[in-house]
Amino acid sequence: MTTSRRSFLHSAALSAAALHAVPVIGKSPNDKLTVALIGCGGRGLHDAQNLKDNPNVEIAYVCDPDDNRRANVAKIFNVPSNRTVADMRRALDDKSLDIALVATPDHWHSPASILACDAGKHVYVEKPISHNIREGRLLVEAADRNKVHVQHGTQSRSTQMMIDAVKLLREGVIGNVLVAKCWNIQKRGSIGRGMDTDPPAGFDYDTWVGPATMIPYRTNRVHNRWTWWYHFGTGDMGNDGVHDIDYTRWGLGVDTHPTKVSALGGKFFNDDDQEFPDTQQVTFEYSRRAEERKLPGDRKLLIYEQRLWSTNYPHNVDSGAEFYGDKGQMFLSRRGKIQVIDAQNKPVELKITPQGQDDKAHVRNFLAAIRKGGKLTADALTGHLSTSLCHLGNIATRLGRSFDFDPLKEQVIGDEEANRLVKREYREHWGTPRGA
Repeated sequence: MTTSRRSFLHSAALSAAALHAVPVIGKSPNDKLTVALIGCGGRGLHDAQNLKDNPNVEIAYVCDPDDNRRANVAKIFNVPSNRTVADMRRALDDKSLDIALVATPDHWHSPASILACDAGKHVYVEKPISHNIREGRLLVEAADRNKVHVQHGTQSRSTQMMIDAVKLLREGVIGNVLVAKCWNIQKRGSIGRGMDTDPPAGFDYDTWVGPATMIPYRTNRVHNRWTWWYHFGTGDMGNDGVHDIDYTRWGLGVDTHPTKVSALGGKFFNDDDQEFPDTQQVTFEYSRRAEERKLPGDRKLLIYEQRLWSTNYPHNVDSGAEFYGDKGQMFLSRRGKIQVIDAQNKPVELKITPQGQDDKAHVRNFLAAIRKGGKLTADALTGHLSTSLCHLGNIATRLGRSFDFDPLKEQVIGDEEANRLVKREYREHWGTPRGA
Protein backbone atom coordinates (compact mmCIF):
# COMPACT_ATOMS: atom_id res chain seq x y z
CA MET A 1 0.00 0.00 0.00
CA THR A 2 1.45 3.38 -0.93
CA THR A 3 1.41 6.32 1.43
CA SER A 4 -1.02 8.08 -0.92
CA ARG A 5 -3.68 5.62 0.18
CA ARG A 6 -2.55 5.38 3.79
CA SER A 7 -4.57 7.50 6.17
CA PHE A 8 -2.63 8.63 9.22
CA LEU A 9 -5.05 6.94 11.61
CA HIS A 10 -5.08 3.17 11.51
CA SER A 11 -7.30 0.82 13.45
CA ALA A 12 -5.89 -0.15 16.83
CA ALA A 13 -6.70 -3.74 15.95
CA LEU A 14 -3.52 -4.38 13.98
CA SER A 15 -2.05 -7.84 13.72
CA ALA A 16 0.90 -8.83 15.91
CA ALA A 17 3.09 -9.04 12.82
CA ALA A 18 2.25 -5.48 11.80
CA LEU A 19 3.07 -4.21 15.28
CA HIS A 20 6.62 -5.49 14.89
CA ALA A 21 7.09 -4.76 11.20
CA VAL A 22 9.74 -2.08 11.74
CA PRO A 23 12.76 -2.77 13.99
CA VAL A 24 13.69 -0.22 16.64
CA ILE A 25 17.34 -0.32 15.54
CA GLY A 26 17.39 0.75 11.90
CA LYS A 27 21.04 0.52 10.82
CA SER A 28 24.50 -0.03 12.15
CA PRO A 29 26.63 3.01 13.11
CA ASN A 30 28.61 2.62 9.88
CA ASP A 31 25.58 2.71 7.58
CA LYS A 32 24.24 5.88 6.05
CA LEU A 33 20.99 7.35 7.36
CA THR A 34 18.90 9.21 4.78
CA VAL A 35 16.63 12.10 5.72
CA ALA A 36 13.63 13.78 4.11
CA LEU A 37 13.28 17.41 5.19
CA ILE A 38 9.56 18.19 5.27
CA GLY A 39 9.18 21.95 5.56
CA CYS A 40 11.91 24.22 4.18
CA GLY A 41 11.56 27.27 6.40
CA GLY A 42 14.27 28.59 8.69
CA ARG A 43 13.78 26.02 11.43
CA GLY A 44 13.76 23.15 8.94
CA LEU A 45 17.04 24.35 7.45
CA HIS A 46 18.53 24.66 10.96
CA ASP A 47 17.52 21.13 11.97
CA ALA A 48 18.57 19.61 8.65
CA GLN A 49 22.02 21.16 8.99
CA ASN A 50 22.36 19.74 12.51
CA LEU A 51 21.51 16.29 11.18
CA LYS A 52 23.82 16.66 8.20
CA ASP A 53 26.72 17.64 10.48
CA ASN A 54 26.79 14.08 11.84
CA PRO A 55 28.76 11.29 10.10
CA ASN A 56 26.92 9.15 7.54
CA VAL A 57 23.78 11.31 7.39
CA GLU A 58 22.43 12.50 4.04
CA ILE A 59 19.62 14.95 3.29
CA ALA A 60 18.06 12.87 0.51
CA TYR A 61 14.77 14.73 -0.07
CA VAL A 62 13.45 18.23 0.46
CA CYS A 63 9.67 18.66 0.55
CA ASP A 64 7.75 21.93 0.58
CA PRO A 65 4.71 23.32 -1.30
CA ASP A 66 6.61 26.58 -1.93
CA ASP A 67 8.72 26.23 -5.10
CA ASN A 68 11.24 28.91 -4.11
CA ARG A 69 11.84 27.65 -0.58
CA ARG A 70 12.17 24.09 -1.81
CA ALA A 71 14.65 25.00 -4.55
CA ASN A 72 16.79 27.15 -2.25
CA VAL A 73 17.18 24.43 0.36
CA ALA A 74 17.76 21.73 -2.27
CA LYS A 75 20.69 23.79 -3.56
CA ILE A 76 22.19 24.07 -0.06
CA PHE A 77 22.14 20.29 0.45
CA ASN A 78 22.80 19.37 -3.18
CA VAL A 79 19.55 17.41 -3.48
CA PRO A 80 18.75 16.36 -7.08
CA SER A 81 15.61 17.69 -8.78
CA ASN A 82 13.84 14.32 -8.76
CA ARG A 83 14.04 14.36 -4.94
CA THR A 84 12.95 17.97 -4.58
CA VAL A 85 9.19 17.54 -4.19
CA ALA A 86 6.07 19.42 -3.14
CA ASP A 87 4.29 16.25 -1.98
CA MET A 88 5.91 14.49 1.01
CA ARG A 89 4.35 11.17 0.01
CA ARG A 90 6.89 10.82 -2.77
CA ALA A 91 9.64 10.78 -0.16
CA LEU A 92 7.80 8.59 2.35
CA ASP A 93 7.11 5.95 -0.30
CA ASP A 94 10.86 5.49 -0.81
CA LYS A 95 11.76 2.34 1.12
CA SER A 96 15.39 3.43 1.38
CA LEU A 97 14.45 6.54 3.38
CA ASP A 98 15.22 6.29 7.12
CA ILE A 99 14.15 9.58 8.72
CA ALA A 100 11.46 12.20 8.27
CA LEU A 101 12.37 15.62 9.64
CA VAL A 102 9.05 17.42 10.14
CA ALA A 103 9.44 21.21 10.34
CA THR A 104 6.13 22.27 8.83
CA PRO A 105 3.56 24.68 10.27
CA ASP A 106 1.97 23.32 13.46
CA HIS A 107 -1.18 21.92 11.86
CA TRP A 108 0.94 19.48 9.84
CA HIS A 109 3.23 18.30 12.68
CA SER A 110 1.21 15.29 13.82
CA PRO A 111 -0.38 14.37 10.46
CA ALA A 112 2.99 14.36 8.65
CA SER A 113 4.68 12.52 11.52
CA ILE A 114 1.98 9.85 11.64
CA LEU A 115 2.21 9.34 7.89
CA ALA A 116 5.96 8.94 8.31
CA CYS A 117 5.58 6.46 11.19
CA ASP A 118 3.14 4.40 9.15
CA ALA A 119 5.66 4.39 6.30
CA GLY A 120 8.25 2.93 8.69
CA LYS A 121 10.33 6.07 9.12
CA HIS A 122 11.87 7.46 12.29
CA VAL A 123 10.75 11.02 12.95
CA TYR A 124 12.31 14.19 14.31
CA VAL A 125 9.37 16.57 14.69
CA GLU A 126 9.63 20.20 15.66
CA LYS A 127 7.70 21.61 18.58
CA PRO A 128 4.85 21.65 19.28
CA ILE A 129 4.28 17.98 18.58
CA SER A 130 0.63 18.57 17.67
CA HIS A 131 -2.02 21.14 16.82
CA ASN A 132 -4.45 19.66 19.35
CA ILE A 133 -4.52 17.07 22.12
CA ARG A 134 -6.20 14.30 20.14
CA GLU A 135 -3.57 14.47 17.38
CA GLY A 136 -0.78 14.15 19.92
CA ARG A 137 -2.26 10.94 21.28
CA LEU A 138 -2.62 9.53 17.77
CA LEU A 139 1.08 10.20 17.14
CA VAL A 140 2.07 8.43 20.37
CA GLU A 141 0.05 5.43 19.20
CA ALA A 142 1.55 5.55 15.70
CA ALA A 143 5.10 5.50 17.06
CA ASP A 144 4.27 2.57 19.32
CA ARG A 145 2.54 0.41 16.74
CA ASN A 146 5.20 0.95 14.10
CA LYS A 147 8.13 0.52 16.51
CA VAL A 148 9.85 3.70 15.30
CA HIS A 149 11.55 6.53 17.17
CA VAL A 150 9.86 9.94 17.36
CA GLN A 151 11.99 12.72 18.84
CA HIS A 152 10.22 15.95 19.81
CA GLY A 153 12.08 19.23 19.27
CA THR A 154 12.28 20.31 22.91
CA GLN A 155 16.06 20.37 22.93
CA SER A 156 16.50 21.18 26.62
CA ARG A 157 15.91 17.49 27.31
CA SER A 158 19.33 16.69 25.79
CA THR A 159 21.18 19.70 27.27
CA GLN A 160 23.63 18.49 29.92
CA MET A 161 23.08 21.45 32.25
CA MET A 162 19.34 20.80 32.28
CA ILE A 163 19.85 17.06 32.83
CA ASP A 164 22.16 17.78 35.77
CA ALA A 165 19.75 20.35 37.23
CA VAL A 166 16.79 17.98 37.13
CA LYS A 167 18.95 15.28 38.73
CA LEU A 168 19.63 17.69 41.60
CA LEU A 169 15.91 18.30 41.99
CA ARG A 170 15.27 14.54 42.10
CA GLU A 171 17.99 14.19 44.74
CA GLY A 172 16.20 16.75 46.92
CA VAL A 173 18.46 19.79 46.63
CA ILE A 174 15.46 22.00 47.50
CA GLY A 175 13.39 19.33 49.21
CA ASN A 176 9.93 18.34 48.04
CA VAL A 177 9.11 20.42 44.95
CA LEU A 178 5.46 21.47 45.13
CA VAL A 179 5.22 24.48 42.79
CA ALA A 180 7.07 25.56 39.65
CA LYS A 181 6.65 28.72 37.60
CA CYS A 182 8.01 29.41 34.11
CA TRP A 183 7.85 32.41 31.84
CA ASN A 184 8.02 33.38 28.18
CA ILE A 185 8.50 37.14 28.06
CA GLN A 186 9.68 38.93 24.93
CA LYS A 187 8.76 41.71 22.53
CA ARG A 188 6.83 40.40 19.52
CA GLY A 189 5.83 42.58 16.61
CA SER A 190 2.37 43.13 15.22
CA ILE A 191 1.19 40.99 12.29
CA GLY A 192 -0.95 43.92 11.09
CA ARG A 193 -4.12 43.57 9.03
CA GLY A 194 -3.95 41.23 6.07
CA MET A 195 -6.10 40.71 3.00
CA ASP A 196 -7.66 37.59 1.50
CA THR A 197 -6.14 37.11 -1.95
CA ASP A 198 -5.22 34.40 -4.43
CA PRO A 199 -2.08 32.46 -3.43
CA PRO A 200 1.11 33.62 -5.14
CA ALA A 201 2.48 31.74 -8.13
CA GLY A 202 4.66 28.78 -7.22
CA PHE A 203 2.90 28.15 -3.92
CA ASP A 204 0.63 25.08 -3.60
CA TYR A 205 -1.76 26.44 -1.01
CA ASP A 206 -4.02 23.37 -1.12
CA THR A 207 -1.16 21.12 -0.02
CA TRP A 208 -0.02 23.68 2.56
CA VAL A 209 -3.50 23.69 4.16
CA GLY A 210 -3.49 19.88 4.00
CA PRO A 211 -5.89 18.17 6.42
CA ALA A 212 -7.18 21.41 7.96
CA THR A 213 -10.49 22.73 6.69
CA MET A 214 -9.96 25.16 3.80
CA ILE A 215 -9.98 28.89 4.45
CA PRO A 216 -8.88 31.66 2.06
CA TYR A 217 -5.22 32.49 1.54
CA ARG A 218 -4.42 35.62 3.53
CA THR A 219 -1.38 37.82 3.20
CA ASN A 220 -0.47 37.58 6.90
CA ARG A 221 -1.37 33.94 7.50
CA VAL A 222 1.45 31.91 5.92
CA HIS A 223 5.25 31.83 6.19
CA ASN A 224 6.10 32.78 9.76
CA ARG A 225 2.62 34.19 10.45
CA TRP A 226 0.56 30.99 10.80
CA THR A 227 1.64 30.71 14.47
CA TRP A 228 -0.87 33.38 15.47
CA TRP A 229 -3.98 31.81 13.89
CA TYR A 230 -6.22 29.22 15.55
CA HIS A 231 -6.56 27.33 12.28
CA PHE A 232 -2.87 26.59 11.77
CA GLY A 233 -0.87 27.55 14.88
CA THR A 234 -0.77 27.22 18.64
CA GLY A 235 0.17 30.78 19.62
CA ASP A 236 3.40 31.61 21.38
CA MET A 237 2.55 29.25 24.21
CA GLY A 238 3.02 26.42 21.70
CA ASN A 239 5.68 28.18 19.66
CA ASP A 240 8.23 29.25 22.28
CA GLY A 241 6.57 28.70 25.64
CA VAL A 242 6.49 24.94 25.11
CA HIS A 243 10.26 24.83 25.72
CA ASP A 244 9.90 26.38 29.17
CA ILE A 245 6.76 24.40 29.96
CA ASP A 246 8.56 21.19 29.03
CA TYR A 247 11.57 21.54 31.30
CA THR A 248 9.38 22.96 34.07
CA ARG A 249 7.13 19.89 33.92
CA TRP A 250 10.26 17.74 33.89
CA GLY A 251 11.73 19.44 36.95
CA LEU A 252 8.41 19.39 38.79
CA GLY A 253 8.39 15.62 38.34
CA VAL A 254 4.91 15.12 36.88
CA ASP A 255 4.46 12.51 34.15
CA THR A 256 0.76 12.75 33.43
CA HIS A 257 -1.78 15.42 32.44
CA PRO A 258 -3.05 17.99 34.95
CA THR A 259 -6.44 17.60 36.62
CA LYS A 260 -7.41 21.29 36.67
CA VAL A 261 -6.62 24.24 34.41
CA SER A 262 -7.28 27.93 35.02
CA ALA A 263 -6.22 30.92 32.94
CA LEU A 264 -6.63 34.62 32.37
CA GLY A 265 -5.34 36.72 29.51
CA GLY A 266 -5.96 37.80 25.96
CA LYS A 267 -4.81 40.42 23.47
CA PHE A 268 -3.69 43.29 25.65
CA PHE A 269 -1.25 45.07 23.36
CA ASN A 270 -1.29 44.81 19.55
CA ASP A 271 -4.40 45.76 17.59
CA ASP A 272 -3.97 43.34 14.69
CA ASP A 273 -5.32 40.11 13.20
CA GLN A 274 -3.59 37.83 15.71
CA GLU A 275 -6.07 35.43 17.33
CA PHE A 276 -3.93 34.03 20.14
CA PRO A 277 -3.24 35.97 23.35
CA ASP A 278 -0.18 38.12 23.84
CA THR A 279 -0.73 38.01 27.61
CA GLN A 280 -1.41 34.85 29.63
CA GLN A 281 -1.34 33.61 33.21
CA VAL A 282 -2.11 29.89 33.31
CA THR A 283 -2.09 27.54 36.28
CA PHE A 284 -2.19 23.75 36.08
CA GLU A 285 -2.93 21.61 39.11
CA TYR A 286 -1.71 18.03 39.26
CA SER A 287 -3.67 16.20 41.89
CA ARG A 288 -4.83 12.81 43.01
CA ARG A 289 -8.52 12.55 43.81
CA ALA A 290 -9.26 13.96 47.27
CA GLU A 291 -9.91 10.54 48.75
CA GLU A 292 -6.54 9.24 47.44
CA ARG A 293 -4.37 12.06 48.80
CA LYS A 294 -2.11 10.74 51.53
CA LEU A 295 1.26 12.45 51.39
CA PRO A 296 2.66 15.94 50.82
CA GLY A 297 3.35 16.20 47.12
CA ASP A 298 0.10 14.59 46.03
CA ARG A 299 -0.83 18.05 44.74
CA LYS A 300 1.45 20.23 42.63
CA LEU A 301 1.12 23.45 40.64
CA LEU A 302 2.75 24.46 37.37
CA ILE A 303 2.36 28.15 36.46
CA TYR A 304 3.01 29.71 33.06
CA GLU A 305 3.41 33.46 32.48
CA GLN A 306 3.52 35.11 29.06
CA ARG A 307 3.96 38.74 28.00
CA LEU A 308 4.78 39.36 24.35
CA TRP A 309 5.13 43.13 24.66
CA SER A 310 7.82 43.40 27.32
CA THR A 311 11.59 43.21 27.76
CA ASN A 312 11.44 43.19 31.57
CA TYR A 313 11.69 39.71 33.00
CA PRO A 314 12.85 37.84 36.13
CA HIS A 315 16.57 37.10 36.58
CA ASN A 316 17.26 39.20 33.48
CA VAL A 317 16.32 36.34 31.19
CA ASP A 318 13.38 36.06 28.77
CA SER A 319 12.95 32.31 29.24
CA GLY A 320 13.21 30.64 32.61
CA ALA A 321 11.66 28.74 35.49
CA GLU A 322 11.65 28.78 39.27
CA PHE A 323 11.11 25.61 41.30
CA TYR A 324 9.84 26.01 44.86
CA GLY A 325 10.58 23.24 47.35
CA ASP A 326 10.05 23.01 51.08
CA LYS A 327 13.82 23.41 51.58
CA GLY A 328 14.74 25.99 48.98
CA GLN A 329 14.36 27.31 45.46
CA MET A 330 16.00 26.68 42.08
CA PHE A 331 16.11 29.11 39.17
CA LEU A 332 16.84 27.47 35.83
CA SER A 333 16.93 28.79 32.27
CA ARG A 334 17.64 27.14 28.93
CA ARG A 335 19.62 30.30 28.20
CA GLY A 336 22.37 28.77 30.34
CA LYS A 337 21.61 30.02 33.84
CA ILE A 338 21.09 28.20 37.15
CA GLN A 339 20.95 29.25 40.81
CA VAL A 340 19.88 27.47 43.99
CA ILE A 341 19.11 29.04 47.37
CA ASP A 342 18.28 27.20 50.57
CA ALA A 343 15.36 27.76 52.96
CA GLN A 344 17.21 30.72 54.53
CA ASN A 345 17.74 32.31 51.08
CA LYS A 346 21.47 31.52 51.14
CA PRO A 347 23.18 30.49 47.87
CA VAL A 348 23.96 26.79 47.45
CA GLU A 349 27.24 25.98 45.72
CA LEU A 350 26.74 23.92 42.56
CA LYS A 351 29.06 21.82 40.43
CA ILE A 352 27.14 22.37 37.20
CA THR A 353 28.57 24.03 34.12
CA PRO A 354 26.23 26.72 32.72
CA GLN A 355 25.16 25.81 29.19
CA GLY A 356 22.57 27.08 26.74
CA GLN A 357 20.10 24.89 24.90
CA ASP A 358 22.06 22.23 22.99
CA ASP A 359 20.27 21.49 19.71
CA LYS A 360 23.16 19.39 18.38
CA ALA A 361 23.08 17.07 21.40
CA HIS A 362 19.36 16.52 20.83
CA VAL A 363 20.04 15.39 17.27
CA ARG A 364 22.89 13.14 18.43
CA ASN A 365 20.57 11.51 20.96
CA PHE A 366 18.04 10.85 18.20
CA LEU A 367 20.61 9.29 15.86
CA ALA A 368 22.08 7.18 18.65
CA ALA A 369 18.64 5.81 19.50
CA ILE A 370 18.15 4.77 15.86
CA ARG A 371 21.57 3.19 15.47
CA LYS A 372 22.15 1.71 18.91
CA GLY A 373 18.66 1.28 20.33
CA GLY A 374 19.20 3.85 23.07
CA LYS A 375 16.54 5.88 24.87
CA LEU A 376 15.22 9.12 23.42
CA THR A 377 15.33 12.14 25.70
CA ALA A 378 12.08 13.58 24.26
CA ASP A 379 9.97 10.77 22.83
CA ALA A 380 6.44 11.12 21.49
CA LEU A 381 4.76 10.69 24.88
CA THR A 382 7.06 13.26 26.50
CA GLY A 383 6.25 15.70 23.71
CA HIS A 384 2.54 14.97 23.94
CA LEU A 385 2.33 15.60 27.69
CA SER A 386 4.19 18.92 27.48
CA THR A 387 2.47 20.15 24.31
CA SER A 388 -0.95 19.29 25.77
CA LEU A 389 -0.32 21.89 28.47
CA CYS A 390 -0.07 24.51 25.72
CA HIS A 391 -3.35 23.35 24.21
CA LEU A 392 -5.11 23.27 27.59
CA GLY A 393 -3.76 26.69 28.53
CA ASN A 394 -4.87 28.17 25.23
CA ILE A 395 -8.34 26.64 25.58
CA ALA A 396 -8.79 28.04 29.10
CA THR A 397 -7.53 31.49 28.03
CA ARG A 398 -9.72 31.49 24.92
CA LEU A 399 -12.86 30.60 26.90
CA GLY A 400 -11.95 32.66 29.96
CA ARG A 401 -12.73 30.00 32.51
CA SER A 402 -11.30 27.12 34.51
CA PHE A 403 -12.12 23.48 33.95
CA ASP A 404 -11.32 20.00 35.22
CA PHE A 405 -9.50 17.54 32.98
CA ASP A 406 -9.49 13.75 32.98
CA PRO A 407 -5.84 12.70 32.46
CA LEU A 408 -6.71 9.15 31.40
CA LYS A 409 -9.55 9.90 28.99
CA GLU A 410 -7.90 13.16 27.85
CA GLN A 411 -11.24 14.90 28.05
CA VAL A 412 -12.51 18.10 29.68
CA ILE A 413 -15.01 17.25 32.40
CA GLY A 414 -18.44 18.89 32.34
CA ASP A 415 -17.65 21.57 29.73
CA GLU A 416 -18.61 20.52 26.23
CA GLU A 417 -17.50 23.78 24.61
CA ALA A 418 -14.00 23.33 26.02
CA ASN A 419 -14.02 19.63 25.19
CA ARG A 420 -14.73 20.35 21.51
CA LEU A 421 -11.39 22.18 21.35
CA VAL A 422 -9.49 19.05 22.42
CA LYS A 423 -9.66 18.01 18.75
CA ARG A 424 -10.49 19.67 15.45
CA GLU A 425 -12.43 19.19 12.22
CA TYR A 426 -10.63 17.95 9.12
CA ARG A 427 -11.43 18.13 5.45
CA GLU A 428 -11.27 15.26 2.98
CA HIS A 429 -7.60 15.24 2.06
CA TRP A 430 -4.90 12.63 1.63
CA GLY A 431 -3.65 13.40 5.11
CA THR A 432 -7.07 13.44 6.77
CA PRO A 433 -7.42 11.33 9.93
CA ARG A 434 -10.43 9.06 10.24
CA GLY A 435 -12.05 8.99 13.66
CA ALA A 436 -9.82 11.65 15.17
